[in-house]
Amino acid sequence: MATAVAARRRRDWFDNERVLAPLLLSPAVIYIIALVGFPFVLAIMFAFSDVTTGNADLEWVGFRTFGRILDDPVFLRSLWNTFIFALIANAVVVVVANVLARVLTADFKGKWLIRFLILLPWTTPISLATITWLWTLDSIFSPIDWVLRNLGLIDTNVYWLGRPVLAMGSVIAVHAWRIIPLAAVIMMAGLTAIPTEIKDAAEVDGARFWRKHFEVTIPLMAPIIAVAVLFGFVLTVTDMSVVYVLTRGGPTHSTQVLATWAFFKGIEGGALAQGAAIALFLFPVLVAVAALILRMARRWELH
Repeated sequence: MATAVAARRRRDWFDNERVLAPLLLSPAVIYIIALVGFPFVLAIMFAFSDVTTGNADLEWVGFRTFGRILDDPVFLRSLWNTFIFALIANAVVVVVANVLARVLTADFKGKWLIRFLILLPWTTPISLATITWLWTLDSIFSPIDWVLRNLGLIDTNVYWLGRPVLAMGSVIAVHAWRIIPLAAVIMMAGLTAIPTEIKDAAEVDGARFWRKHFEVTIPLMAPIIAVAVLFGFVLTVTDMSVVYVLTRGGPTHSTQVLATWAFFKGIEGGALAQGAAIALFLFPVLVAVAALILRMARRWELH
């Protein structure tokens, strides 16, 4: 009898939402605090101090560190490049992912192979994939240059990563190549969620492909596209792997972004305070963009 009562009490205890909810949420909360919350608070402390790798004393200096980085022309160049990369890369992602989403939802022979090839960039580790691109865009052994030379389109190597404009275009292309599979999957979910009755009604009314796409499909998918843009923007702004592996911010800081400049300044340069201050500039930018995109998605959803 006592054993049955104890077992019932244990069941009641695990069925209690006040106990079960915190218990299930605690791993996620601990993870966020340990890997996000603590480093974020530490970055704020560093940004308002003059700490370096040679002097770990946290001496309060106020906004002096932020004044120093605002006077740094490389920081201003990195800030501009970050917005350029994010805007252009995500514009390319939206267009290409929209096309690939239709391929993923189409029914044809060999669809599994096409889906595998589309999703492959997202499943490949970013550092390994970027090293492959580093060889592909090499100034001497680039297979792209070899093909162009054999077609008679160029006489000498292009130096994709050695010229500012081409280096910027290469970094943007690799960023977009990496994010497109995720955006395509998100948009594929949006396409499959559109009721077939709406598509059939548009066809009955005589709407052809382009009119149906721009007047029916895209308005209904607008909230989903906004989510894809949000994920792409966050991944582009916060990522340093592509720039670090391909160009290390060169040539002459033409591809430097906030994430890489914070690393070079704070870790390799030893100025932890300035590196933390540069990294903190990402936070208000991401919060503002996320709030704007989510608000627009909510408005489109209500309409």
